[in-house]
Amino acid sequence: MMSSVARPFRRPQAAELARRLAEPRRFIQVVTGARQVGKTTLVQQVAQSAGVPVRFASADEPTLRGPDWVAMQWEAARLEAGPAGALLVLDEVQKAVGWAESVKRLWDEDSRAGRELKVVLLGSAPLLVQQGLTESLAGRFEVVHLPHWALAEMRAAFGFSLEQYVVFGGYPGAAPLAAEPERWRRYILDALVETTIARDVLLLTRVDKPALLRRLLELGCQYSGQVLSYTKMLGQLHDAGNTTTLAHYLDLLGAAGLLTGLPKYAGSAVRRRASSPKLQVLNTALLSAQEGAGFANVPADRERWGRLVESAVGAHLAGAAAGGACEVFYWREGSREVDFVVRVGRAVTAIEVKSGRKREVLSGLAAFSAAFEPARTLIVGGDGIAVEEFLLEPVSRWVAT
Repeated sequence: MMSSVARPFRRPQAAELARRLAEPRRFIQVVTGARQVGKTTLVQQVAQSAGVPVRFASADEPTLRGPDWVAMQWEAARLEAGPAGALLVLDEVQKAVGWAESVKRLWDEDSRAGRELKVVLLGSAPLLVQQGLTESLAGRFEVVHLPHWALAEMRAAFGFSLEQYVVFGGYPGAAPLAAEPERWRRYILDALVETTIARDVLLLTRVDKPALLRRLLELGCQYSGQVLSYTKMLGQLHDAGNTTTLAHYLDLLGAAGLLTGLPKYAGSAVRRRASSPKLQVLNTALLSAQEGAGFANVPADRERWGRLVESAVGAHLAGAAAGGACEVFYWREGSREVDFVVRVGRAVTAIEVKSGRKREVLSGLAAFSAAFEPARTLIVGGDGIAVEEFLLEPVSRWVAT
């Protein structure tokens, strides 16, 4: 039974951020991740025990902040600093015009002056944050990446069962609404998906066909777990766009933490880039909310439950990949398929998901093993590793390294 109110919970990344902030001033700390994964809450939890004055400011507005916003907040933090310094937290910093150049100039000023002002930057658009970091702040920062919440976290904070997690996904803000499915669904679509697209994608990136981008997200949720060529996507979307536009929009949705396209595993990087993507939601809440059907008897519907289980496993793997722990692919030749191929360095793990879903293709573990000699092959579900056990453990527990 899910608890209606979350128990006090700190994500494991909080301890790492606290440890870094307790060290002598050395690097800017950058906390990145999708919207609604708890970045602000985590930083506030850590800041409470910082032992110095804390200035927290957010640029999360419907329009971009002006070019002076960062400097104004920075100067205020300098004035508030005590004998041991201060901590400045800038939330959604990528929404301030010229933020990276301003942060670089002010950080370097403090370094030369010997000021003990420590800085944490938060951002919900990893692609935009990363561009600013690599272009202007090279050598001055460390990243703490927050993935979507895993089953273990949703269970610890909200008492989620496997079935609840697979259906309702890993958004902590929506968890208390799961007892009211239609209210939960509207929250996901209106307060989370639309806000992410409007504030984290359209506000920061040129998108010539915003309606196409939204329809691509809907299509990706509908076909999550399936390989779909860009040409077939265009046919489904009934739009005059082109495959390059779709690939770009899929990258934007992936950077926003909504939907990605897994490439086909192949020996050549060129062949991987040219392959049809396997669509994969990054949180199963997105799939459930887009479907809009009743939730009460989902586990009894083998086809629907199977889609959700495969997407939950894929989202678990994709979350690890987003944090740099691994790379995730699929493999398919003719009628044989491997659901997920995970690579860490040169070590490859092939993963087949047995979810009870009717399959259009046959398991390709044997064919893949003959062609690529993976270090490890795994079956999740059925007579293999239990789905719940797989989702409760970090990906590093299962893949070869």
